[in-house]
Amino acid sequence: MICRTVLAILIGCGIGYSSIAQSETPKGWHLLDLDATQYYGISLKKAYDFLGTKNKKPQTVIVAVLDSGVDTTHEDLKNVLWRNPKEIPNNGIDDDNNGYIDDVYGWNFLGGKNGKSLKKAGDERARVYHRFKHLYLTNPIDTNLLSLKDKTQYQMWVKAAKELNFSQEEMMDLMFIEVTAKALKRHDKVLRQEMGTNEYTCEKLEKFEPTTKTAKDAKLGFLTVMKMLQIDPDETNTNALKELEEYIEGKKLAFESKDIAPPNYRQEIVGDNYFDFSDKFYGNNDVMGPGPTHGTHVSGIIGAQRNNSIGVDGVADQVKIMTLRIVPDGDEYDKDIALAIRYAVDHGAKIINMSFGKSFSPEKAWVDSAVKYAESKDVLIVHAAGNDAENLDSADNFPNPWLLPWKSYAKNYITVGASSDPSIGTSIAADFSSYGKKNVDVFAPGVKIFSTIPGGNNYGNLKGTSMATPIVSGIAAILKSYYPLLSAVDLKSIIEQSVYYPSKEIKCIKPGPDQTAISFSALSKTGGIVNAYNAVKLAHDFKATTINKPITQSKK
Repeated sequence: MICRTVLAILIGCGIGYSSIAQSETPKGWHLLDLDATQYYGISLKKAYDFLGTKNKKPQTVIVAVLDSGVDTTHEDLKNVLWRNPKEIPNNGIDDDNNGYIDDVYGWNFLGGKNGKSLKKAGDERARVYHRFKHLYLTNPIDTNLLSLKDKTQYQMWVKAAKELNFSQEEMMDLMFIEVTAKALKRHDKVLRQEMGTNEYTCEKLEKFEPTTKTAKDAKLGFLTVMKMLQIDPDETNTNALKELEEYIEGKKLAFESKDIAPPNYRQEIVGDNYFDFSDKFYGNNDVMGPGPTHGTHVSGIIGAQRNNSIGVDGVADQVKIMTLRIVPDGDEYDKDIALAIRYAVDHGAKIINMSFGKSFSPEKAWVDSAVKYAESKDVLIVHAAGNDAENLDSADNFPNPWLLPWKSYAKNYITVGASSDPSIGTSIAADFSSYGKKNVDVFAPGVKIFSTIPGGNNYGNLKGTSMATPIVSGIAAILKSYYPLLSAVDLKSIIEQSVYYPSKEIKCIKPGPDQTAISFSALSKTGGIVNAYNAVKLAHDFKATTINKPITQSKK
């Protein structure tokens, strides 16, 4: 599920009008070096300076981005996009005989043969609940009589049913947000008339001097709520209001989803036999799709063209971005995830970025098999921990490295949480990031990350573990590019061993509503933040290993 602004902080939040610390943080802070700038970035320039002294010649590395789509025309991305060398563009022929016609940049697994694309999808818990309720809702179930497979299925349905029982408090929260949204729209209408423009940013509004009391009240009200939402000062009013409306609509659908099954837009548009994994040659080649903001931003973080004097610099300098569209506005489908991983592996990707996640995975075996396949082909998978401020040692987040059919953990898999910076917030850990001493490997910058966005060579800030994950993918791409003998297992090991440990004096708040102090080291397996300079130094002296078989162990 695509990361979006955490609107829930509206409830009980009391951030003051004068708070504007975000504007003081430089664009691209996530690339900076702590010693040189005091920002908790990844020391990227220092890393490239080190590589320059070693006269290393990089090789191009393909990174597959499994996401919402990518703007293939963007000025800072068009030269770094992967192109299928065996496919002739737009001739309507499957030139490479891989089953996907005109897959020039990758593939859209959410597309139909008529060229349409799936935009919305229900959340997986609602799909699970309605898929199995005819078996369990009215029938008495004795779990002692169920097979292991059926028992697992029943427990998953029970969990979905429980989560669809929304509390009165949650409904009241939504009512409060709806009231807030209506007030914002009233303020916005006044401000557009007074300012003589339909679009403005918070920074522009800060400088505007209203001449009427109505406009002064509208300015104060609008800015106060925007800061409560922690929306970046250079975000536009139109985007902020659109995001708020989408959040409200999504919540309303969720509240109704126990009584009303989510519409099956997939069947209508994609038209595959979803439950038949052998029916895999569906979709189309429109890798941009109807909503490519998230995927475009993620792609820019990994590999926006460096040193071209425009836009932003990505982390990796010798990279080609393969685009695989699998993320709708809603939860991803396991079949698409599994097929996209296999496509990426078969077409030369050495790193797969997965900035999405969900709490249910009814066809987990399909995804596990694909992860296992990637492991066997020496491909690294980098996955987001999620933005629900949950402890993944006890909460589910799919996909994950536990390969159920093999009862083993994949060794080619990194799970990433999001860190912040003292100039942005009160904690070195992002307040929304999920965490886990056992099941989250590393943290990386994931707040106020400036990157490419679609719609005319635009750029902007987003936040989320979705933004932290491509930073790790970018570092992995640098290592693989300059030290090509490193295996996926090596890349994971080097990234984890080279993390930076923030000083214990730096404030860390446990993500979530409790706001309790915690040691940053307790939030992940390594207890640190990835660092490109430390990683390349370690890689230079690292003895590459052969691919090892996964260690079989009991899940705890």
